[in-house]
Amino acid sequence: MSAAMWFADLGMSVCIIEKEAELGGLMLSIFAPVTNYPGVRTENGREMRDLFAAQLSQDIEIKFSADVRSINTDENFVECSDENIGFGALIYAAGVRRRMLPAVKDFTGSGVLISGSGEKRTVEGQRVVIVGGGDAALENAMILGEYAKTVIVVHRGGEFSARTKFVEKAASLPNVTFLMRHEIVRLNGSAKLGSVTAKSRVDNAEKIIETDRILVRIGTEPNSELLQGIVELDAAGFIKTDITGATNIKNIYAAGDVANPTSPTIISSAGTAAAAAKAIFSSSKKHR
Repeated sequence: MSAAMWFADLGMSVCIIEKEAELGGLMLSIFAPVTNYPGVRTENGREMRDLFAAQLSQDIEIKFSADVRSINTDENFVECSDENIGFGALIYAAGVRRRMLPAVKDFTGSGVLISGSGEKRTVEGQRVVIVGGGDAALENAMILGEYAKTVIVVHRGGEFSARTKFVEKAASLPNVTFLMRHEIVRLNGSAKLGSVTAKSRVDNAEKIIETDRILVRIGTEPNSELLQGIVELDAAGFIKTDITGATNIKNIYAAGDVANPTSPTIISSAGTAAAAAKAIFSSSKKHR
């Protein structure tokens, strides 16, 4: 959306190819207030998305629910299921997805929480296991600790990487406990989740933790599959770019979280997209 705004302002033709039925990506999964975007405060990510979308001019073409099959960088077109869309330059901004435990998909809808903030009232009187050790895990422990019967944070490391204030707040809640140097190796249950098996990373001993819900916050992974084998990626699959968002392939740029493993935020995504749009505009002027 940020790139499209800039292209429209610069008088360039632009098309957004969107996989989903609406714009916004992971912004739509932010249920807590957004307080760190300068000059703007919203109650959640959807409200922020609405502000972005309202600034898109009417002449910006958007293709929703687009099934992109491949990107051809020799002839410069995006192959979709029903048409090929040509481009002079492309900004790849497919974002990231949450990394999940392999067995989680078997209990989606029957014990797996998608958002602690968004589903906090559904856990009243229930036992919750949270997997992870970063900001997202501990912030959710703070939130769910106010509603759940018990919350156990399971972390594979010996210390948390989360902000100290998140750790201290979670630790202050009487129903929140930490299980360190353990990892979840199995989810147990038939029709719905009944327990998880945690394995010690010290002596390999296993313990069963009875639980009604599990929330996984073990980081993210980039949606870079469409450019694998085409542009340079780092070891984790994030797209390598220069300061303008340019990849090693001419006219192919990347912006946002898919090219930013160190600071995935709304503001950095918007900023890198603007930088890429400006670079593309400058390049197009040179070649007129």
